[in-house]
Amino acid sequence: MANFMQDSVVKYACSCGILNPISRLFFCRHCPNLRCGFCVCHEVDSHFCSNCLENIPSSEVRHKKNCCASCFDCPCCQNTLSPRATSVIVPKKLEEGDSDSAKGESSKVITKKMYYLSCLACRWTSRDVGIPDQVVATGAWPENECAYQTRFNALSEYYQAVVQQDKQEKQEYLRRKAPRSHKFPSLTDRTGLTVSIIRRQMGWSDKNTQKAKPVNIAASKQYDDVGELPDAIFTENINLRNITSIKQRHNQPSEQPFDISKLYPQRRCMWIKRSLRCRQCEHNVIKPEYHPTSIKYRIQLFASYHVPDVLLVKCEQVLQPGQLNAVILKLSNPTMHDMVIKIVDLPTLADNQSSKVTEDFKRLCSIKDTSLSASNAMDSLKSLTGSSSLTGPSSLSGTSLIRHSFIYEEPRAVKQVVNSKLLPLDKAFTLNLRDDSKEFDEETQTQTEEPKFIVWRKANKVLLRLNFIPHSDLKDFDEVYLGFNMLYTYVNTVTITPDKKEPTTHDLNCRVYIKVGQISK
Repeated sequence: MANFMQDSVVKYACSCGILNPISRLFFCRHCPNLRCGFCVCHEVDSHFCSNCLENIPSSEVRHKKNCCASCFDCPCCQNTLSPRATSVIVPKKLEEGDSDSAKGESSKVITKKMYYLSCLACRWTSRDVGIPDQVVATGAWPENECAYQTRFNALSEYYQAVVQQDKQEKQEYLRRKAPRSHKFPSLTDRTGLTVSIIRRQMGWSDKNTQKAKPVNIAASKQYDDVGELPDAIFTENINLRNITSIKQRHNQPSEQPFDISKLYPQRRCMWIKRSLRCRQCEHNVIKPEYHPTSIKYRIQLFASYHVPDVLLVKCEQVLQPGQLNAVILKLSNPTMHDMVIKIVDLPTLADNQSSKVTEDFKRLCSIKDTSLSASNAMDSLKSLTGSSSLTGPSSLSGTSLIRHSFIYEEPRAVKQVVNSKLLPLDKAFTLNLRDDSKEFDEETQTQTEEPKFIVWRKANKVLLRLNFIPHSDLKDFDEVYLGFNMLYTYVNTVTITPDKKEPTTHDLNCRVYIKVGQISK
């Protein structure tokens, strides 16, 4: 809780090489690997208004320009405006055919209920800008029309026609380049009338559709004479209370008013509920409930529920360059199964075989081209296996040359530089499963031999001492970063195939980077 509003000192490395705290990472149980916000696909599930909680379809949201029809934001402080009722005295209207006695009663007045918008935070009202009161509370408020709306609509229609024309030309080019499906031409329908009649009977459009042509619009004109500033701008006193801020002007990009008397209420933008999907295996990592009032998830594969949580407790001594020091780390097991954890050094470039695996994969995929001749295919086969025969120990019998549906991800190096040397632990240790009932039980001391580096253990938590030596070339007030590779066992309860119903155990690893502190004088 000490760094709740600050940047976390313990960060995990994702498969893409970006460092994030465990609260911002996801875990895919099908790969299984850590995923960050850049390793997943973001899909919009539903649109809703955060004020009235109205669920709106995507087609209607596009028509309403991603704004709610009944909720407004304050143009001054961006809070939600509330409709307020007031009583207005108006004269009674006479209808045609009324008698003279009724005309004598025309001087009578009646009380009518009217509504206006008011902000409960800054006390701004719709009456400040001259918006008349309305008879109903929602749905009848006038909108401030943009002076350039006609020009924007013309430009939008023009570029839509340009895109449609480019799409038709591309389809025509691909149709002409595509090979014919049969060797001999059709002799039964030379005119194409039969095909056209059949397509019309089925409700399809004819193939010979008219090409979209952009409508010519007036080009924008450039004016060199902008005009000079008025003399009063240098002499009159400026009242900053009457001048709009940058944020207020950006909320109204069509007008960008200079005076606060020209600020009009803005319709509230829609919010979305999105689901996250793994880019490699295309399985959902996060799937929220569809209803906007629900805060639950159908699928929630956060990394904090599957990966051991590492916290920095303290540093035992003052940080000095080249001197032995130790940190106390707290590890927690969030799963319902025991974990065997081992802490080792980070993999170096010489030990890392990811680049070799990537090159082998690309080399195997080099014969996917179907236009290769027999000689080129034999040369590619010989370059892959070292032999021109399809049999033998070096054949491609165990190699898949078919394109897979998932995306092969290339491991990336972490840019964070570690300026301390880790003294790895001599052996692995077991982290007990999570049991909520043990939190309230009395602590009982069991006579078990613990390794020397374990300081304290209770339930699914353990404190361990990790020794390290900062580099001797560090200067005063330099940040010390410690990194290690944490190997752990993970029990996957997801049933991938019907034949495999028992949970499987995976040996996983994750790279952890800790900002220990600064070098003292």
